[in-house]
Amino acid sequence: MTQINTQNLVAGTWQDGSGTIANVNPSDVSDILGHHAQATSAQLDDAVAAATEAQRLWWAAGIQKRHDVLMAIGTEMMARAEEIGAIISREEGKPLVEGKGETYRAGQFFTYYAAECLRQIGDLAESVRPGIEIDVRREPVGVIGIISPWNFPVATPSWKIAPALAFGNAVIWKPANLTPASAAAVAEIVNRQDIPKGLLSMLAGPGSEIGQRMVEHPSVKAVSFTGSVQVGRGIAAAAVSNMTKVQMEMGSKNPMIIMDDADLDLAVAHSCNAAFGATGQKCTAASRLIVHAAIHDAFVDKLAAAAGALKVGHALDADTQIGPTVSEGQLKGNLDYVDIAKSEGGELICGGGRVDCRTEGHYMAPTIFAGTTNDMRVNREEMFAPITCVIKVGSYEEALATANDTEFGLTAGIMTQSLARATHFRANASAGTLMVNLPTAGTDYHVPFGGRGSSSFGPREQGQYAIEFYTSVKTTYLAGGSPA
Repeated sequence: MTQINTQNLVAGTWQDGSGTIANVNPSDVSDILGHHAQATSAQLDDAVAAATEAQRLWWAAGIQKRHDVLMAIGTEMMARAEEIGAIISREEGKPLVEGKGETYRAGQFFTYYAAECLRQIGDLAESVRPGIEIDVRREPVGVIGIISPWNFPVATPSWKIAPALAFGNAVIWKPANLTPASAAAVAEIVNRQDIPKGLLSMLAGPGSEIGQRMVEHPSVKAVSFTGSVQVGRGIAAAAVSNMTKVQMEMGSKNPMIIMDDADLDLAVAHSCNAAFGATGQKCTAASRLIVHAAIHDAFVDKLAAAAGALKVGHALDADTQIGPTVSEGQLKGNLDYVDIAKSEGGELICGGGRVDCRTEGHYMAPTIFAGTTNDMRVNREEMFAPITCVIKVGSYEEALATANDTEFGLTAGIMTQSLARATHFRANASAGTLMVNLPTAGTDYHVPFGGRGSSSFGPREQGQYAIEFYTSVKTTYLAGGSPA
């Protein structure tokens, strides 16, 4: 297949770095997509210097210019959804239909924020003192550092880059090393626009080097990060020294409650989608299924049948529903959790091991454990795997308490036909995003997204709420004096 060797985009030019890493297809480990350059600290310094100047020019260019550029980026991304989606599938392992859908959605983030460029309207206020006027407006923060993960290598950076540019900032972007080719495709689309040189730089490399230096750089005024809790805490600690603004989306342990009055077939379909879609490698996956005792056995039987019917295979095969895990290391960690669940007393209902496919890859069967309790490690720790655990409860009150008993709070769902339960759940579930009779995964781009506890820190992402992170508020008092 076609080789995709990529460089880093530094201050408007494509450059080699200190070395390269191989980009391996998780569906077929014999398929090396290409090699990707690793950036140096000197290149990061050059990128930040160029971004500082580019940001000043970009802000001065005005809202119509920013609108037109973002609209062009989004339109091209949507037009190239099949091409870029295939790259995502080849390097990350996402089924092709999901890769194409992710790319199209990424384009929609840019077209949405293109419109937001024209909605940057301030406020006027009356002063408590006579003869004084007050206006409140928003201005860009400056140079934004963005650190994005491998599981949504095009969508996640897009929902960060688009508002950053819309509100007048420049961007230094560190993508994940596991998905460099799709990142390079996004950077190439942005860079070819009529924008100041260096407005967006993309530098890959180890987080402990490039990411850490970015966070600690005094000219990087804000950092938006999506990744693990451990890394997020390190970023927050490092950012304090420069008073750098931070926005972080981190771990999750999302519950889905299945009540005794739920539509059972719908509950199974949504649970299967939420637990195993994207091979369970998404922060909104439902890894805790909290099921009422009255329908527990029937639900588990139907869920096992649905999971067993899912087609695991090469991400580019048309009939594949579940692709491979992203790497051998990720797969090994998943299988370790299977052993942990067994050792803790969980009952393996289905899956639990590797799957042989037509090519050698990192394939794992959708896995269900029953007989688990909320204090088990598999129900406390984020696994990022096609594994879900069933917890039996005797009442709605017990289900809600179990759902809330976690350090995380990203998404939570309930399946019920009771308006009273749905209403109570909406008011009392401790999560940033709630789903009623829907999968825990799947969110819209025009409304805020984020969680509570160890799941999120800082202002919300997406929709109009993103303006809180990507801008600074300025309040001006004006005394015009007497016109005489």
